[in-house]
Amino acid sequence: MLEIIWNDFLYRPLFNVLIWLYNNWADQNLGWAIIYLTLLLRIVMLPLTILTERNVLKNIELEDEIKHAEKDFRNDPILQKEEIRKRIKQKKVRPWTKVLSLGIQLLVLILLYQVFLRGITGEKLIKFLYDWVDFPGSINTVFYGFHLERTHGIFWPGVVALFLLAEIYIDYRSKKMQLTKADLFYFLFFPAASFLILWILPMVKSLFILTSLIFSAIIHQFMKILFKPKTVEKIEEKK
Repeated sequence: MLEIIWNDFLYRPLFNVLIWLYNNWADQNLGWAIIYLTLLLRIVMLPLTILTERNVLKNIELEDEIKHAEKDFRNDPILQKEEIRKRIKQKKVRPWTKVLSLGIQLLVLILLYQVFLRGITGEKLIKFLYDWVDFPGSINTVFYGFHLERTHGIFWPGVVALFLLAEIYIDYRSKKMQLTKADLFYFLFFPAASFLILWILPMVKSLFILTSLIFSAIIHQFMKILFKPKTVEKIEEKK
């Protein structure tokens, strides 16, 4: 039962969409087909992405309100806890949106890995194609001199790691807070761990993740302009 669900409802549809993109949009370049597939996926998931970004902005507002509540009720710990609990409840942050979004992207990563593991040539290719998807012949897996199926590459995992490093640095700098040892550890460890994992995996994983990260960064900046977080000082000024 699980094998039928995996093959017929997850693997095969994704495989056929990828080949259709390869035939029609990507000029028979599998690297661009992966990029288009990633963008298509992120557009379909856009409502979840917007909810996730709204949660990020709500968390910024909530952190500011909690700091003020701790300051305003520092002499009354019981009232302080009640005030913090009330403000958390008012914000209605939905952590499930980020978990679901990451879960879907992880599922696609696994499916893409299986695509390259099973192979995308010969009889295996014909076996999984729908009638409406043309047989592409020999698949071009070279993307600007890089082979999508090869492991232990340095360039693309390095680009992803540098992108993550820059994102974390910009995030910390925008918050203008004093960094702890835990922050510094995360700043260095997360990009380094990402590089190591992607170095082990086929290059196609790095391309998928990099495209998804760039899409997320663009949406994040757009949401910051559209929904600027309100600080306690700004709310009080309006009053």
